[in-house]
Amino acid sequence: MIDLEVIEEPGVAITALDPTRARILATLAEPGSATTVARALGLTRQKVNYHLRALEDHGLVTLVEERPRRGMTERMMQASAAAYLIAPDALSTHATDLGRLDRLSTRYLLALAARLVRDVLDLSRAAERAGSPLATLAIDTDVRFRSAADRAAFTAELTNAVADLTARYHDASAPRGRWHRVVIAAHPHPHPPAHEGSS
Repeated sequence: MIDLEVIEEPGVAITALDPTRARILATLAEPGSATTVARALGLTRQKVNYHLRALEDHGLVTLVEERPRRGMTERMMQASAAAYLIAPDALSTHATDLGRLDRLSTRYLLALAARLVRDVLDLSRAAERAGSPLATLAIDTDVRFRSAADRAAFTAELTNAVADLTARYHDASAPRGRWHRVVIAAHPHPHPPAHEGSS
């Protein structure tokens, strides 16, 4: 089992997005059979077998072991990955089209995040084929602003700092230089820390 599998084929994405199959995949984080999955999810074994066949056909579960059991063969299956991420272009070729969106809208931020996933996926696969590492940088932090004015001031300072750094290190004519894309985003925290309500 790998840590994260990126789903790029529409048929595989549709299969993984089915609610029942998603529950089966979660249950098969550890090896299990149709019988154990049916018991865990309160489904019939026949229904689980039907979904397992679809998941196996799309490579989302793999056979771990076959065990003789009461004159039959019990197939032990496991999810192919601990987690799944659907590639932005799997269901729509427009998911990463930033040109049609308002730069200040939430949809633009979502499309930007989708483009980031697509770009890093493509680059990482190319790096794997070349047998070389991929140079990346990720910064992730939380900040609690006292007021909207502070948030605006932070935004202005961050914008100026990025502009200054970019001007200092950017060299479009460097013969051995490599272009990089810098993405900075901020949004309200979906799950504020427990001390959110403290003064």
